[in-house]
Amino acid sequence: MKFLITGGAGFIGSHLAEKLLDRGESVVALDDLSSGSLENLQHLLPRQDFHFVAGSAADTRVVRELVDECDTIIHLAAAVGVRLILERPVHTIENNLFAAGTVLAAAADAVAAGKQRLVLIASTSEVYGKNLNPPFREEDDLTLGPTINSRWAYACSKAMDEWLGFAYHREKGVPVIIARFFNTVGPRQTGRYGMVLPNFAEQALKGEPITVFGTGRQSRCFCHVNDTVEAVVRLLGNSRAVGNVFNVGSDREITMTDVAMMIRESAGSDSPVQLVPYSEAYPEGGFEDMQRRVPDCDKLQRITGFRPEISLEQIIADVVADRRLHLASI
Repeated sequence: MKFLITGGAGFIGSHLAEKLLDRGESVVALDDLSSGSLENLQHLLPRQDFHFVAGSAADTRVVRELVDECDTIIHLAAAVGVRLILERPVHTIENNLFAAGTVLAAAADAVAAGKQRLVLIASTSEVYGKNLNPPFREEDDLTLGPTINSRWAYACSKAMDEWLGFAYHREKGVPVIIARFFNTVGPRQTGRYGMVLPNFAEQALKGEPITVFGTGRQSRCFCHVNDTVEAVVRLLGNSRAVGNVFNVGSDREITMTDVAMMIRESAGSDSPVQLVPYSEAYPEGGFEDMQRRVPDCDKLQRITGFRPEISLEQIIADVVADRRLHLASI
């Protein structure tokens, strides 16, 4: 089987490509390298069953050609990271909406021509917005903040991707699966756009203050990228997943202060943990944080049998080791 991964040079995309190749599949990675990196794919480029295409998932011509030759499309291409979302809101909205529409339209054309094309759209826990009743379930209402706050543009654009996906499924017959990722972390993730764990790890390894934004009492659940891609592969191989949305993540909740302390210990660092007000962290404004983000993953387990296996301790050890190697190389 041949897979097209949009955003294939990104953090998750590169791990997913590696997973599929190791299973004996063929993979085409499409990426405009705006946030992805060819470094993530260097070890895959020599393989005959792997092909990289430099281009945008919003480019109709390129996407149509690739969708025509691939059996399954995994749409990961999107704006990533709080920092990028706040600094480039136009890019965030346009990239997320146009790319998903382009991919789905190409898949619909293929289906109309008698070629079955399964599409998995990567969504995000952000779509739950200001929901105050975790753990979040897939059928929960979405409660977004005001339009004046740029953060909610990302949540809204990804929610629209989901609605568009289901619309193509119902009206055009495109087999669609939605996966809502909850804080996927691990090797190859950078802190460039505000990703918390790699930023904490680099600060600890440099002996700098580990800067925790806000009160530090806000909590999240972190899932290792290897677990995330395993969940994706299982969803793709299960016909019962088609036409459904799934939370993908871990349900082990931890505060930002506690995770900073764990990273400091893992790095063998004596860096102080420093709280930074949001007004200083994001002086451009438009930021509003959620206190808790906890998924209910029972639906994923019921349909696929999957539960994350990698502990938070191992996640942190892997991130610290990855950032240590990165710092040694620069």
